[in-house]
Amino acid sequence: MRRYRFGRIAALVAAAYVAAVVVSGVLALTTGNPALLREIVAGGWDPDFMPYTWWVELLMVAGGILQGWAYWQVLRGRAVGAAVVNDRPVRLLRVALYVSVACTLLYRLPIPYQWWFGLPSDLLDLAIVWLFFVLLAGALPRWLRVLGLVAGLVNAAMGTAATFVYGLGLWSAAHYVAPYQLGNVVYLLWLVPVLAGQARDARWSRGTVRMGMASAALSLLSSGGHSSVSFGGWGVDYDLVIMMALGVLGIFGTVWQARSAHDLGGPPPVPSPPQPARVAPARPWPLAAVAVALPLIPAAVNLAGGMPVWTGPRGWVDDLFHGYVSYPATVLWVVVDVLVGVGAPAVLILVAVVRRTRRLLRVTMSALIVAALAGVVSATTTEREADWQLIPDLAEQRLALYPGGVFDLNANGEVLFGLSPLWYSAALAASALVLLLLYGAPPTARLRHHVLVTALATSVALCFLPAADQSRGPVTTARDCSPPDPWETNGEPVAPEPLTGPRAFICAVRQRQALAFATTPDQVLLDHGRRLCGAYTRNDPRELARLRDTEGLSVDHLSGVLAGICPAAHAKITAEAAVRQRESEEFDAEERRKCDATPRHRPLIRPAKAIRLKEPEWPEVGLALYDEPSAEGRSTSVGPVNVAPGQVTVGTHPDFHVCVTLETYTRRPPIESKGWDHVVEVGFANRSGEMTFMDGLSGTVLPDLSLNGRKGHYRIRVHLAWFPWKGDAYGTQRLLIMAYPGPGDKTVVHRKPAKDR
Repeated sequence: MRRYRFGRIAALVAAAYVAAVVVSGVLALTTGNPALLREIVAGGWDPDFMPYTWWVELLMVAGGILQGWAYWQVLRGRAVGAAVVNDRPVRLLRVALYVSVACTLLYRLPIPYQWWFGLPSDLLDLAIVWLFFVLLAGALPRWLRVLGLVAGLVNAAMGTAATFVYGLGLWSAAHYVAPYQLGNVVYLLWLVPVLAGQARDARWSRGTVRMGMASAALSLLSSGGHSSVSFGGWGVDYDLVIMMALGVLGIFGTVWQARSAHDLGGPPPVPSPPQPARVAPARPWPLAAVAVALPLIPAAVNLAGGMPVWTGPRGWVDDLFHGYVSYPATVLWVVVDVLVGVGAPAVLILVAVVRRTRRLLRVTMSALIVAALAGVVSATTTEREADWQLIPDLAEQRLALYPGGVFDLNANGEVLFGLSPLWYSAALAASALVLLLLYGAPPTARLRHHVLVTALATSVALCFLPAADQSRGPVTTARDCSPPDPWETNGEPVAPEPLTGPRAFICAVRQRQALAFATTPDQVLLDHGRRLCGAYTRNDPRELARLRDTEGLSVDHLSGVLAGICPAAHAKITAEAAVRQRESEEFDAEERRKCDATPRHRPLIRPAKAIRLKEPEWPEVGLALYDEPSAEGRSTSVGPVNVAPGQVTVGTHPDFHVCVTLETYTRRPPIESKGWDHVVEVGFANRSGEMTFMDGLSGTVLPDLSLNGRKGHYRIRVHLAWFPWKGDAYGTQRLLIMAYPGPGDKTVVHRKPAKDR
């Protein structure tokens, strides 16, 4: 800290900030309210939009600690010593960088923010771009400086325009000002040449250049001007989590600006003496050829099948690039996917074998290991049928960046992929191992942290050995237990396959999530189920209590799950089903007896047709008659009848059955109100030739009321009453509906009760 001008003050500020982050993190984890923590670290994020999640809050605490370190980097100032006398452009660049850092930090203060606050910072970017162009005159070729200047000016102009567009609410012009396809590419076209110039200029340290490289990598992943749409509020939205993380990590850009200004004010870093490139000794070429040839084997097999890609659009790695990062990063991922798929790693290995420099060999082996791990993650997280495959538009968008015609669809509409990424992972990891054995540094040249990282990686790998020691076997998923959806069978419904025996048990576990065995192989799940069946059959209270305490299972409540493999559970389920069937039959018989006991209607004139339904109906939301609505009309509600243009609805009590009689006349029948609680007559325009009352929720459909399919205007008379039964207060409902041709839409009430029930 004494090496920097304001080191102690910066350390105190950083320590206070980290302490505030840790305290707010503890409060968030204990109270479940992360508002204070997120306000300090990420500048907001309403918990109603992104609900509290313990691991998200731990990420915020880690990000806050990182920000505390960054604030120390920003506030510590230049190195201690006599200030360097700089030219005017250098002094102006230092001032511009410090002011830019100050503008960035002002956004973190709890003050009202206005959109025009960003304009000074946007204009300041123009000055920074020009001053870097002047200062790097001796470090970069002129064409590269000009490229950076043009890109920087364009990026600053785009930022200024975006500030106006979003500030004035001109959302329709936002895509033209900051196209999401560009991401931060224009900004990177300026930043990368600047970093290259800083690396060649003795005034900047290697640490400053590394901070800039980290900022450039994050800028590539960031979506730039693209506005992500997310609804939040229903759990962890990973898109929002990544946006929060990128926002926190954006502090690297501020650190780079501050360090660039610090380095210009202090004495120039002491350059380390140039060291010759260390070259590994040559090895017999057949062994090196093995390392080169291994990645070509899965590539050749894949290309023989017409598949030029490595993983394709599957697994978590591809989901990360297609759903959560910028469009340019997604394009870069697809390029890497194709290059690895056609065997391009062999070229990298060949160059490393020919040059044999230690740095190039380390980079090559690291790239091979990272690619192997990405392949393992892609293979183990591949869904049989991802959500995007079910929607043609999303599938077309997901496959748009790949060569046309590469991914065909099978008869079920599923995407056909090539060779499993695990084969590529095995080949890439084997090549890295061969390079390590051939060209690895001698033990005396290995750094301690390299040994520590290697030991840690080996220990983590050994943690997975117990799971890998057991053969997985087939794993039936909940989707496998369900019949195919109509769109998978050209709209033709498919009857579900009867589930019996072991498959019934497996599907019950997968679909109901009754046991914590989401990805356990079927055979292991069956063995566990048979053990539970034994406990269920013995019904020993001590054994059942022990299972509740150790495994959290109430075996006596798993009858429906165990019925497929456990005779005792099957017998209990069968007996309970028989009791329910008997009770249902007795209930239905009682309802039929109620309707049989209701008085039959005797028409005063002969109807054209009369239907007394034998079975009682049970509508859940009443009975409705629909037709094409007319242009005019209004809704009217009288008693249980509601009339609207093209619609007549009869309200019935949803907890009771209805005994229905339908009558159609050729002329107006006499009015009958005796014995009824409600008698209401309304008009109805029949344009379709059919008049059918129905209830879509319960599936109730009554016979046609029209006069032999006659179109035209009808009058509909509704009679509704309660019929007592064995002393019940309500009993059952009686409904008589009459229909006859006649004009008029007037609603007439012929009878209504003194007070409604």
